[in-house]
Amino acid sequence: MSGFEKTPLKRLVIAVMVLAPLALGACAETVGAGAGAYAGNQFGKGDGKTAATVGGAVGGAAIGHAIAN
Repeated sequence: MSGFEKTPLKRLVIAVMVLAPLALGACAETVGAGAGAYAGNQFGKGDGKTAATVGGAVGGAAIGHAIAN
């Protein structure tokens, strides 16, 4: 297997990761971090993919915080 095949189980895991923060209090930063990490994970390979995921999470959290305020 190469890459990130979107099996039904993986789609369910992604949905839970994105929707769980909404059910647990709707913290804008948490939702933003989850969405940003998911978006960042779509880019790069190896260490670049990890960096893009972390950067997406940080950026998403910052945007979520700005929107909440």
